[in-house]
Amino acid sequence: MSIRFDFKMAIVVRADLNMSPGKIAAQACHACLEVYEKARRRKNGYWKEWRKEGAKKVILKVKSLEELLDLEKKAKRLKLPCALIVDKGLTEISPDTPTALGIGPSVSELMDKVTGHLPLL
Repeated sequence: MSIRFDFKMAIVVRADLNMSPGKIAAQACHACLEVYEKARRRKNGYWKEWRKEGAKKVILKVKSLEELLDLEKKAKRLKLPCALIVDKGLTEISPDTPTALGIGPSVSELMDKVTGHLPLL
């Protein structure tokens, strides 16, 4: 049985940092929470529809900081909610290191214009 989702959120994590699974999970959670709060403040109500559908999230990866920042620019150009996560450097990586990017939730077709080519983490 195939379920169609009209809305989704994407969490993009940098694979080049070689973070532990726990660190990746923490950074993905930060991205999810931050972008969700940004989306809620918007007046379009996409976040409500996304929640009603089951709050679909995809966790994706990029190979570099440059790729991550390029995605952020594309998301902003399309006026998608986005949140770049920058680590404080208290555990595994250096301070002020961008680790993840949350995008959405928004219309799946629009999200795919930014993240549709990325592999799953």
